[in-house]
Amino acid sequence: MTQRKSVNINGFRHKNPIPNASRVGNLVMTGVILGRDADSDEVPTTLEGQCALMFKHMKTIIETAGGTTEHIAKVTIWLKDPSNRDAVNAEWKKMFPNPASRPARHTLPDTQDWPYLVSCDFTAFIDK
Repeated sequence: MTQRKSVNINGFRHKNPIPNASRVGNLVMTGVILGRDADSDEVPTTLEGQCALMFKHMKTIIETAGGTTEHIAKVTIWLKDPSNRDAVNAEWKKMFPNPASRPARHTLPDTQDWPYLVSCDFTAFIDK
């Protein structure tokens, strides 16, 4: 039987008693990932700033789980303004530069009442 393992990254823990991600065997699934600064706990006011931090946290989470960004299979992104994808796409291309090897992605409107302009979660499969 495969044992579940909680994955947490320093400075970016959830306030609720849940991990940043959970790994069961080769499967990794995250909770919500936000564009909040892990050191200062501040939220940038721009979509670009939040996207940069969100993608940085994605990378740190998958590496802490034992994988790389190549293991990410699906990303769901929530945007306050779903028509404004330029900042998301800029960071997406940095993290996944090869158009022939990118995860699936779905973008949805974010209707939560909070200061975040963007958030995401992902599913990964670590085959090593």
